[in-house]
Amino acid sequence: MIRVMLAEDVRILRETLTAVLELEDDLAVVAAVGRGDEVLATATEFRPDVVVLDIDLPEMDGLTAARLLRDRVPDCRTLMLTGMARPGYLRRALAAEASGFLLKHSPPDELIEAIRKVAAGERVVDPQLALAALSTAGSPLSPREADVLRLAATGAEPDEIAERLSLTRGTVRNYLSTTVMKLNARNRVDAIRIATDEGWL
Repeated sequence: MIRVMLAEDVRILRETLTAVLELEDDLAVVAAVGRGDEVLATATEFRPDVVVLDIDLPEMDGLTAARLLRDRVPDCRTLMLTGMARPGYLRRALAAEASGFLLKHSPPDELIEAIRKVAAGERVVDPQLALAALSTAGSPLSPREADVLRLAATGAEPDEIAERLSLTRGTVRNYLSTTVMKLNARNRVDAIRIATDEGWL
């Protein structure tokens, strides 16, 4: 019997997934949570074989939860679900050593089969996501530009970024302007979004 835990914030989807998985003779849903900050404690208590994690959870995102599970409940495998085919998500999920990555609109039988494969030690990646990741070019940002944009993404202002990276305020502003141009972004916030979606930060 494969012990499954669900982490999905939309209640109707969480309950529907539970009902669908419980129809399978070899699957048992041992726990279900709606927030990311509940994942680790619940997995530690119930010891599932596979945790099906929504990537966009409140309080703590699914990727952060996956990294915590990898470090603290290493016998547990993770299968990530996302509503959007963003290559950056796939790269970050693989970096967190997630065992699988599927789109939320995948047919139920694909999810069930993915859970079985992940439980058996295989890696499962939605073909659309894999293709999107392979067709995306590498980051156009230099390492220093990425450092500056990464700090800007945390809400740091140019003065703080300059101090932390031992740069002048003018140099930081130049880097931020360059990243906006290189990414064809509307502004700094848009540049952060683009770079994050592509997995460049």
